[in-house]
Amino acid sequence: MEREFTGKSVEEAIEKGLAELGLSRDEAEIEVISRGSRGVLGIGATDARVRIVWKERKTSPQPVELPKEETPEKRAEAAPVKAPREADQEVIEVGEEILKELLQKMGFDASVEAVYEDDLASEGSKRLVFNITNTNDESTARLIGRRGEVINAIQNLLRLMVSHRLKRWVNFAVDVNGYRAHREESLVKLAHRIAAQVRETGRGVPLEPMPARERRIIHLALKDDPDVVTQSIGEGERRRVTIVPKQFVD
Repeated sequence: MEREFTGKSVEEAIEKGLAELGLSRDEAEIEVISRGSRGVLGIGATDARVRIVWKERKTSPQPVELPKEETPEKRAEAAPVKAPREADQEVIEVGEEILKELLQKMGFDASVEAVYEDDLASEGSKRLVFNITNTNDESTARLIGRRGEVINAIQNLLRLMVSHRLKRWVNFAVDVNGYRAHREESLVKLAHRIAAQVRETGRGVPLEPMPARERRIIHLALKDDPDVVTQSIGEGERRRVTIVPKQFVD
């Protein structure tokens, strides 16, 4: 997937794009389209423009499989994850049917794959994800939207429609070509990178405002760090995580 971003300088455009896509520099290919112009006395100034190409994840989530019976020994050795309930199969069938119809009515030619992925916002559990696949770069960008607004809206709508059909509340995620999973993995990397910076400088660092789920991912990523702690500050959409040296709160 590739998208273009603008800024008063090339560096500003790059930083804006990486932040919006949830990528680090080594996870993206950056092409400078225009360095912009300051104009004359501010007149005729133009913004710098860059193109950022997101490198696809090399690994893909595993397809849904119904849980198999295990021996007590194997259960003891297995990782502490929640096995999918049998009732999830009904959610999968209804969710795939509705999402495919919804995408078709929106004018997208895409496939839907139900998978179970590690839930980075919940320790030792997995979540059901309807991953939209087989879309071109333009369709992927349109389905994601600015800061994930479109895919979040689709996710909320699908949850309501499936819950209404099944007469009970169900919870799952909707993703596009692994975008959401990729972003959440990037948040974990960001948490550890900023923690190292805080450890080195001895100064706290506030992150950008994030939704509740993304803040929880940051908290969990650093919960066992011996040198730093995370704190949520602010209200509403401006609520953010701050990473500070542990000595400041002990």
